[in-house]
Parts: sequence; C-alpha cells; structure tokens
Amino acid sequence: MERIAAVVLAAGKGTRMKSDRVKVLHRICGRPLAWFPVRAAFALDCAPVVLVVGHQAERVEEEFSALFPGAPLRFARQKEQLGTGHAVMAARPALRDAGVRDSDAVLILYGDTPLVTAETLQRLVRAKQQAGAPLAFITTLPADPHGYGRIVRNAKGSPEKIVEEKDASPEERKIGEVNAGIYLADASFLFGMLERATRNNRQGEYYLTDVVSAASAAAREGRAAWPVTVDASEEEVSGVNDRAQLAWNAARLRERRLAALMRDGVSIVDPAVTYVDEGVEVGVDTVLEPLVSLRGKTRVGRGVQIGQGSILVDVEVADGATILPYSHLESAKVGKGAIVGPFARLRPGADVGEQAHVGNFVELKKTALGKGSKANHLSYLGDAVIGEGVNVGAGTITCNYDGQKKHVTTIEDGAFIGSDTQLVAPVTVHKGAYVGTGTTVREDVPAGSLAVSAGKQRNIEGWVEKKKKK
Repeated sequence: MERIAAVVLAAGKGTRMKSDRVKVLHRICGRPLAWFPVRAAFALDCAPVVLVVGHQAERVEEEFSALFPGAPLRFARQKEQLGTGHAVMAARPALRDAGVRDSDAVLILYGDTPLVTAETLQRLVRAKQQAGAPLAFITTLPADPHGYGRIVRNAKGSPEKIVEEKDASPEERKIGEVNAGIYLADASFLFGMLERATRNNRQGEYYLTDVVSAASAAAREGRAAWPVTVDASEEEVSGVNDRAQLAWNAARLRERRLAALMRDGVSIVDPAVTYVDEGVEVGVDTVLEPLVSLRGKTRVGRGVQIGQGSILVDVEVADGATILPYSHLESAKVGKGAIVGPFARLRPGADVGEQAHVGNFVELKKTALGKGSKANHLSYLGDAVIGEGVNVGAGTITCNYDGQKKHVTTIEDGAFIGSDTQLVAPVTVHKGAYVGTGTTVREDVPAGSLAVSAGKQRNIEGWVEKKKKK
C-alpha cells in the first residue's frame, strides 16, 4: 500500500459569498467549510494533509490548528492566486518537509467541497492501484455541465484531456461528463508535470487539469498506464460558491448525520427540522422533537427526551434526563433523570444535579443545583451553590452583583426558600433552614431557623372608597 499525502486547496477568497470572511471559514453544520474535506483526507489515513491558504491565512491556520490538534496537518501559503496548478506547487515544500517521497501519492481536494466521502476517495485509491497508473481522478455527470471542464476521451474510452469551458470548442461543450477536481497522482509525476506547466490559456493560469493531458501523453508513448477515472454523484462533488449553495450543502450534510443517528438508535421525530452539528454525541433511545438544535460539543446520554424548539450548545446531558420544549442551554450540565424546562435557560456554568428540577422561566448562571432540588417557577439563580433536597420558591432571586463584583449565595441541604425571596450575596442559608415568603435575606440564616423580613400586615378599612372620592 503506497503512502498517500493530501493537499486541500483553500486559498481563494470566495467573492461570490459577498462576505468579509474567507469562504472556507464559513460555517456549515458547526464546522468551517474546509473542515469536511480535511476530515475526509484523514479518514483515508492521509499523512500529512497540507492545507493551502491565501486570503486571511493566519485566521485559517489558527482555526484549523485548533480543530485538528495533534494531527499531521500542515499549512502552505499561496501568495498569488495563479491557478490550481500553482496552488498545488505551493504545497510542495510542506510535503517535502513532512518526508513525502517521489514514490508516494498525493491526493488533491478542494476546501469548498464538503460532501465528498472517504468511501469515494477509497474507490479512487483502489482504481489507481489496480491500473498501476500515475493518475486517477473523479468525474461526474451533472444535470447541466455548463461552466465545468469537459472530459475528452479517446476511441478506447481512456481520458485524453480536460478542456475548460472557456477553452472548449462547440463540440467539446456538448460533452456531459465533467471534471470533479479531485485527483490522486504519483508525486514524481505530478510535480514533474507542474514544473513544465505553462499559462497558455484564456485564464492565464496554471491549470491543474493539464496533469491529465500529461498522463495521457505518457501513456501514448508507452511510458505509463493510461489514467483512470472514478465516477461520483453530482451531489457529492458539488462545490460551494455562494450562500445558497452553502445552505444546500448544509442540508445534505444534516440528512447524512441524522440518518446515521437514527441507524444508531436515536429517534428523530422530524429530521427535516432537526439540527445536529458534526461532533455532537447522542445516546441510544434518546428522542429529538422538531426544531431541536444540538450544537458545538454537546453530549447527550441514553434515553433522553429533548422537547421541541430546545437549543443546546456545548451541553452535557446525562442518561434519562428530560429537556422540555423551548429551553436554551449553553455550556451547562444536566444530571441523570433531571428535568429542565419548559422555557428554561441554563447559562454557562449551570450544573443541574441528578433528579433535580428547573422549571418554566427559571434562569441559572454559574449555579450548581443539588440532587433532587427544585426551582420550578420564575426565578434567577446566579453564582449559587445549592445543596440537595432544596425547594426554591417562585420569584426567587440571588442578588449576586454589587455593581463591581459577583458574590456567591450558598443554600445548604434541605433548606426551603419561600416565594418572592431575594438573597443578597454573599450569604448562606444553612442546612434545613426556612426562608419565609417575601423575605430579603441579607444575613446568614442558621441551620433549622426561619428567616422573615416582612413587617406585620395592616388592613386600612375604607381606604378604597376614600381614594375614589379624591
């Protein structure tokens, strides 16, 4: 088995995106666009993978270094965009530095083709090896070939050359088979051809497609086997040039991701309106209702119910938990068998313990809610440590910010917090204590005590009639 390196071309700006952000950093299913072909190359065990960058090179390098820590990913900069052949030549020093030899193969991918699969690339590898050819590449039969390079074959069906649309004759433009832009070539052959390449074309660029003409010339002269092709669907090799194509590709990726989850035992009520980012983990027997969005590094356990319209970003949900509809959770943890929602918000640092309940219109921020504790209605709990078996009444607020610093509220096991309570941090309600309804707690409450701050009720008789007369 020959060693395979990969080059992913990602230097272009992507002007049709109409964006200040370079095209390959536009996100799709939670990842930058070029992440998908890079992943496909790694799935094929390519090493190294060289990402050729140009526009916003530093941003691209920084983001991809973070996305593939420890992987054999290298970068090459194409300072001038002089065509695809020029971009591949820009990768040559990085390949050499990584020990790529002339006898190795080089896979060439594009950073804006997120749907290409490792399975198709594996077919490409097998086709090249079986033919003993210096070159194999992928072709497709689109519904409309306009704008693509056409595959010109000889009488025996072998590919002779690729003719770009602008350089094609009227007869060549009638050809339906087109170039997908994905190549696998011997390194010695590839770079030897590129060293001799010229810019004698209407674009004034170094065409990578000239590698096919060079391979067929070598075959005619008996110096090599004819290049071979592998077909792929138009969908799989489709590129992204504008926002509409970005959305279309995202929809296809979601279909694949959700289909894989359902095969693995996850119930998805309506896949057409369910969104699961790449990298999200979902356990067996979990149910995702319509309009659920699971993003970032979210991990969902087994037997979890996630209600309609809920959004989870970088959240850990343990087995058997329930997220009721229209809840928003970010950088939070939900324990085994806990219930959150509906209409709850867990902000970063929220940690809902086993069997705990967070109800409607309750917001937690940097707060640990202990096992079996409940905050069921209309409360804000920020910078708090709440023990086990605590009941937090409706309308409770932890007053955690004094205008300069945040302070912690501690509520120990078994405490009872009455409705409409304000806890002015830093303050501690000790084990088993009660806080009466409407209390403003400014001092620690001893264990087993009752804290009240409301004055004695007065009833002023006849007040309503007097008010009317005035």
